[in-house]
Amino acid sequence: MLINKAAEYIISSQYAIALTGAGISTESGIPDFRGQNGLWRRINPYYATYTYFIEDPEGFWKLYLTFVRSFREAEPNPAHIGLARLEKLNLLKVIITQNIDGLHQKAGSRNVIELHGNLRTISCTRCGYKYTYDEVFSIIEESSLPPRCKVCNGILKPDVVLFGEPLPYTEISKAYEEASKADLILVLGSSLTVYPAAYIPETVKMHGGKVIIINMEPTEKDHIAEILINAKVGEVVPRLVESIENML
Repeated sequence: MLINKAAEYIISSQYAIALTGAGISTESGIPDFRGQNGLWRRINPYYATYTYFIEDPEGFWKLYLTFVRSFREAEPNPAHIGLARLEKLNLLKVIITQNIDGLHQKAGSRNVIELHGNLRTISCTRCGYKYTYDEVFSIIEESSLPPRCKVCNGILKPDVVLFGEPLPYTEISKAYEEASKADLILVLGSSLTVYPAAYIPETVKMHGGKVIIINMEPTEKDHIAEILINAKVGEVVPRLVESIENML
């Protein structure tokens, strides 16, 4: 059985890492981007570009506030909880995520690299001063959109990577460093179509590591996987963790 085989691989690995995409959070009620009910079928992707933020910061913030609350209210599902358990068992060294929802941290994972930013903090585009989400919400209630910095009056921007913005150099460097050390990568809920994140499993493979992919749909890197499971991540991960715990 594939799940038992995956469990054996994880137990015998010395440095296992995970890469997670939008598909791990859909079972927490967060839409993915490109799927049948994806965000881009409801919202023009242009509204998630840095160009639009610069052109119309007020319009950007209005749209951002319509969906950010549901993201922040989402709770971890069994897949997030299962990965946190693997970290606790010292079988998973780090999670590299393409998600901005913070659900890995909510589930208890401590070592998380967020490639596309997060919803926890918001920065001034002029002086760089950082605010928490709650601090900015207070600013919004006191004034108009877009929220402005209390230090320099610059426009505030969520610390998420918009289309047209580079990925944070520190995070992507850390991710590749982890991938080059890993002897196994567990890819969960990612279609592996967005680069440079999609290169991460290839980096593990190139260094002689194993690749396990769990995703509802086929991915662009299925051909490099030792184990491929097309199913709901939230159903497979708990069974995988149970199998691992039974073998320990």
